[in-house]
Amino acid sequence: MADDPLEHRFLAAQAAARAAGTVALEFLATPARLGVEMKGPQDFVTAADRAVERLIIERLSAAFPGDAFFGEESDVHGSLESPSLWVIDPIDGTSNFVRDRPEWVISIGFLAAGTLSLGVIYHAATGALYAARAGRGATRNGVVMRASARTTLDNATLGYETTLNTGVVPYLSTIQSLAARGGEYRRYGSAALSLALVADGKLDGFIENHLSAWDVAAGIMLVTEAGGWTNDFFAGDGLRRGNPMLAAAPGLRDAVLGIWNAAAEKTP
Repeated sequence: MADDPLEHRFLAAQAAARAAGTVALEFLATPARLGVEMKGPQDFVTAADRAVERLIIERLSAAFPGDAFFGEESDVHGSLESPSLWVIDPIDGTSNFVRDRPEWVISIGFLAAGTLSLGVIYHAATGALYAARAGRGATRNGVVMRASARTTLDNATLGYETTLNTGVVPYLSTIQSLAARGGEYRRYGSAALSLALVADGKLDGFIENHLSAWDVAAGIMLVTEAGGWTNDFFAGDGLRRGNPMLAAAPGLRDAVLGIWNAAAEKTP
């Protein structure tokens, strides 16, 4: 491992995610410290979000001082063109977190020379650590994960998330398109958690009309390394501007694309 800097980062990211989870849970144990603020409708931020992101960046930058960071709460440290770029969502699912619901995770992705190479998602409420390295597969607490083997929507369940920013029409059109094809969906309030569940075969796919890179970088790595499919999220400056996010079990790729395309036709 001495000559494998990516492996060093992989292990460090897992350790940082666990440490960050401990900090987040400590905030939940003393709710008066949360300092909940709103960035927009149904868009929360807390002192815990900021403390968790700060901890992750401090730990990883101490270990890898030349690396850059792109986080939801602190934007860019360094350059997005850096050959070593961490993409961090300190608490994905903050609206659940502030209500002490369990559907929130810590998400850490890493791009090496512009290529997504590592993904770590920690579900602190259950202690589930999802981790993937390019070409090495994906695991949950060390156990290999595989995407679902389902091939038809009539026995499939997708994760579907949305925000008020994308409007009501795309949201309703996607649900209508899915239901017309016999599919079911769940909305957890955390895209990163939903993508981890797709990688683990607990969901059969995922759709959201628009997300930011920190929401999905780690999840994309998990899904693809578990044998699933995702769209090319980083196309068209997706790193900076975000994009739609689609993911699917391999046998449902065309079905998920069909849902997305049919919904898009109904959206002005």
